[in-house]
Amino acid sequence: MAVTVKECLELQLLEVEMLLSMFPKRGEFSLDADAVPSIQRYLRNADGALPPQLEYRIALDVGEAKVKVELQVLLPHKYPQVAPQLFARSDALHRQQQLQLNTRLTSHISSLDSGDLCVCEAVQWVKDNTLPFLENCKASSECASKEVRVKEMLHRMWIYSHHIYRQELRKKIFDCAKKLNLTGFCLTGKPGVICVEGLRENCEEFWRVIRYPNWKHISCKHVENIEVEGSIDNLRLFHSFEDLQFQAHGDYGLRNDYHMDLGQFLEFLKQHQSGHIFQILFGVEGKLSDN
Repeated sequence: MAVTVKECLELQLLEVEMLLSMFPKRGEFSLDADAVPSIQRYLRNADGALPPQLEYRIALDVGEAKVKVELQVLLPHKYPQVAPQLFARSDALHRQQQLQLNTRLTSHISSLDSGDLCVCEAVQWVKDNTLPFLENCKASSECASKEVRVKEMLHRMWIYSHHIYRQELRKKIFDCAKKLNLTGFCLTGKPGVICVEGLRENCEEFWRVIRYPNWKHISCKHVENIEVEGSIDNLRLFHSFEDLQFQAHGDYGLRNDYHMDLGQFLEFLKQHQSGHIFQILFGVEGKLSDN
């Protein structure tokens, strides 16, 4: 007999309760405040639209050194009938070790019986299997530091959206940028523009997080890569992640329905050595009026 979406969501909530009891401390289990209530509302009235997919993060301490590893979880509506999307990340792991760890995690989860809740199993697997990757990463880093100064890549992404208004979306953007040590800005209004700069893997993770599951009318218009020996910080155009809200152009009389003054935005770009980006974003050459 086929399992319904409603039954799957009920099981997902049961698993969340179990995980909350396993990780009761502040910061161990991170979940959007409306995630569970939205599912509960759907379960009371299954005729309505499906709730957002359940997404949360679990902070784990691995090994005697208590190295921080975060397990990111995204559950399709039909989980546990279909596999969850899992991603383990740690600042202590290089990109290649992190890729290998997640490949093995995915393989392990796919070997389990379909229909069984498996996030708790994934948590235990990460705890039991991350340490060798951490040790290999430490060894390779020590060897590299003796041989040559490590080269890093500054990655800069220019992202365009038809508009950015919603407070919860803006919070997600700023929280994610801060967590991933990204600088840049978010231009609120219509159009909406986001710039993030930092390590490539962090920028790509930011892009994956903010556009999922279904942000329409958003695209990455341009990417810049600059390689440097040592720290990338000297290459950053921005010193923090800024909140840009320029004066609206005109008064449309409707809340959240206004166009940003792009002249002010162009001036801001030029102040940050990025005037050429205006044409890439909007398809026209930017010109400042003479004052």
